[in-house]
Amino acid sequence: MIRLLQATRGIVLSLLVVFGSTGIFIFNQGCSSDGNGEPIEQNGESADGGSTSADGTLRVPGGDPVTLDPALAGDAISATYVVELFGGLVTIDKDLNVVGDIAESWEISPDGRVYTFHLRDNVVFHYSNRLVTAEDFKYSMERAADPQTASIVAEAYLGDIVGARDMIRGRADEISGIKVVDDFTLEITIDEPKPYFLAKLTYPTAFVVDKDQIESNPRNWLRKPHGTGPYKLKEWRLGESILLEANDRYHLGAPSVKTVEFLLSGGSILTMYQNNELDVAGVSINDIERVQDPNDPLSDEYVSADELSISYLGFNTQKPPFDDANVRRAFGMAIDREKIAEVLLMDMLPVAHSIMPPGLPGYNPDARGPTYDPEQARQLLAESKYGGPGGLPKVTITEIGGGATAGSDTQAMIEMWKDNLGVEVEIEQTEEATFWQDLDKGQYQMFTAGWIMDYPDPEDILDILFYSKSRQNNTRYSNAEVDALLLQARTEQDVAARMALYQQAEQIILDEAPWIPLYYGRDHVVVKPYVKNYLLPPMVIPKLRYVTLEQ
Repeated sequence: MIRLLQATRGIVLSLLVVFGSTGIFIFNQGCSSDGNGEPIEQNGESADGGSTSADGTLRVPGGDPVTLDPALAGDAISATYVVELFGGLVTIDKDLNVVGDIAESWEISPDGRVYTFHLRDNVVFHYSNRLVTAEDFKYSMERAADPQTASIVAEAYLGDIVGARDMIRGRADEISGIKVVDDFTLEITIDEPKPYFLAKLTYPTAFVVDKDQIESNPRNWLRKPHGTGPYKLKEWRLGESILLEANDRYHLGAPSVKTVEFLLSGGSILTMYQNNELDVAGVSINDIERVQDPNDPLSDEYVSADELSISYLGFNTQKPPFDDANVRRAFGMAIDREKIAEVLLMDMLPVAHSIMPPGLPGYNPDARGPTYDPEQARQLLAESKYGGPGGLPKVTITEIGGGATAGSDTQAMIEMWKDNLGVEVEIEQTEEATFWQDLDKGQYQMFTAGWIMDYPDPEDILDILFYSKSRQNNTRYSNAEVDALLLQARTEQDVAARMALYQQAEQIILDEAPWIPLYYGRDHVVVKPYVKNYLLPPMVIPKLRYVTLEQ
């Protein structure tokens, strides 16, 4: 799960998005690989032909991360930095293939349960000459699973490893399924053969951290963390800027751009871009018509790309009145999303009808949740155990924010609930870190949030968010039939059959409406002509090392 404010990447909206792929590949098991999707040149030479001598500064807008600790990162803003600073056994490349990172190769046992990773013998931590070893990976994953670390994401992303859940729940002092064979060989045993497991290791909870640094400076190690990623943290001025510096020793190819400056302060991003204070900028709703106008010079620098993400309206299914599916459906049917998308969002985001976004393996274009129908909405509310709007308790919607007014789309939904259902809904705004913490605790009645895929597999959204025993099940949704389908899909080896299981589960979830899908994600940015290879991937991946500057 990675959850981010859409405003930091593309359009400036109140919508939230959380972690995915274009369905380019399906994961395979029982095979061996050299771990690389393409030839990788060593000794600091870029895999894309970049120079070994990094140069120049790339200036981009950014947000303050909630954390830079890979064991804790659960939002997309944090992940944007974490994937550049740290690395793991495997990573996702620019073509969305799972490829080797610090693992140079690996084998999978015939029964699909034992993964043996062979590490590169020349990877060192930032600001150090200490080699990364298999023992560092065992330490890092066990640190993430340690209850004292209090990682809310560890069980979702490490829970398939034998013994990981025991450690996460305080029943063991180590993860029995992780074995150090020698300095550069690591063996991981999982509970069942799972097609998505290798991709799961691309999530930050499996990234390697420097035990020596953390134990010698446990309170302040994140001020200059010893990662292994393509960039090093040079400076972080809270609320002002984050400066990354190229790791010239990066094992997958040294970055071409020497420094990347993320500007965190507010102001008009597009104005800063036009004043040459930024090299890349998101396009807001207020500017989209101008930027898309062929007569405006900015139109030549405008780029748009779809994400594997979705924003949604979530209901806590254990809190009144949303413990009744008819109330949830009524609230969904009272929202005219097409009108909001056209009038308020200027058609910058496609209306979502499914949970799995287009491009994700298993995406079903025929999937449908509650659609706009005010008359049916009123009838469902009357048929609920609350008997109509008069029987409802106080209803509050919570979203990230701190301004005087809610997002325009949220205000529109509140007006539609009032007009179409006769229900007054109050709004509550909170800062981002608190929002995610309280959401994980199940404290909200109704909320707006989003999800961006971590890896391109339906398990990463349906299982993690809707399996009744998942710690990421923020709606507290529970359905025995959905659980059975998700459990069966975890180990189904036939790709078509597996996708069909996910589609069945998805339609049941849409019918019961713990979520109302709102919009699929889409980036809208302008990029200076001298910035080359600035990617707009559909997921959060390490992408800065591909960029070059031609000026």
